[in-house]
Amino acid sequence: MTATIEVPAKLADQVVATRRDLHMHPELGFAEERTAGIVAERLGNLGYDVHGAIARTGVVGVIRGAKAGRTIMLRADMDALPILEENSGPYRSRNDGVMHACGHDGHVAILLGAAELIADRRDELAGTVCLVFQPAEEGQGGAQAMVEEGLIERFGIERAYGLHLSSKYETGTLGFRSGPFYASSDSIEIEVLGKGGHGAAPHDTIDPILTAAGFVTALQQIVSRNVDPLEPAVVTIGSFHGGTIHNVIPRTVRMLGTVRAFSEELRDSMPGRIERILKASCDAAGAAYEFQYLKRYPVTANDPDQSQYAETLARKLFGDARVFAADKLMGAEDFSFFAQRVPACFYMLGARGDSATAHPHHSSTFDIDEAALPAGVAMMTALAFDAPAHAP
Repeated sequence: MTATIEVPAKLADQVVATRRDLHMHPELGFAEERTAGIVAERLGNLGYDVHGAIARTGVVGVIRGAKAGRTIMLRADMDALPILEENSGPYRSRNDGVMHACGHDGHVAILLGAAELIADRRDELAGTVCLVFQPAEEGQGGAQAMVEEGLIERFGIERAYGLHLSSKYETGTLGFRSGPFYASSDSIEIEVLGKGGHGAAPHDTIDPILTAAGFVTALQQIVSRNVDPLEPAVVTIGSFHGGTIHNVIPRTVRMLGTVRAFSEELRDSMPGRIERILKASCDAAGAAYEFQYLKRYPVTANDPDQSQYAETLARKLFGDARVFAADKLMGAEDFSFFAQRVPACFYMLGARGDSATAHPHHSSTFDIDEAALPAGVAMMTALAFDAPAHAP
């Protein structure tokens, strides 16, 4: 591999144009039909072996080198979020209520740009590169679906790499972290079952609102008093619904929440801890309950060797000043399902240029500094040419 990867200005412009087109036409998880069609057509025109309809809308483009080497995958997620965009720029979403508010449009554009550079130099390629365009990262587990359909075995994948654009970090910088990087993410669904009645006669009822409110307050002792203070964890109730009018005590209250952790041991302990507090709260009030703990995404943990390898490669390409040690994030990533199966590295690409591109992910005003995109293309291309031959 050469010491640098040059992204021609014409290709950089094309990557920006692709990102804007995708941003204007966002699609929700497992419904990325238009996006998948664009991906498949572009890859086919570049000479890749194209495999579609993996986990419904997933696409994989395969290119094989003339030299022996490993088979690696480079991943981009394709889905948008059910958010009404509040930006007013020329590439604002045209699909009201759906928005690329997490940078996945940029991920797809970056990997398509890399696909072109890889194809242009395929004679230099060792091993096999699989470009994986994944559906439904946003809470629906598209990566898990691809794994369960045999992605790893079908293509013989031995290493996995992925990136995420970030409004937290300066444009064009790259962040790496060995070991746990993104937290696990699980969901809790709770219904407190009381006895409804008149708001003026609470003694004739079993008030599920009071019971549920007490539970929410007591729930916070898990992190503040039961979990090691040096062990990150979050337990949040994000939805609380009960009642219809001022003077009626309802029969039920429904709550939804999220649980985050960086340790599988701690994660496994959470269902029991939460239910014990719920049971105690309901028993004290004479209420009943229904409780579901839904395991979603495991911890995204980077393989230490792969993380060190990718960081070293990035330093060669961009210089030490543009590479940093990324912080742990309590957000979750379903790249974790790939990282459970093969040695993997997931890294950050800074895309914060000014105040307009500094809004948090999943915000209705989220945007990226498109000047970051060529760095993503260069890094993914470098991994394609180097990792099959040299990654540990």
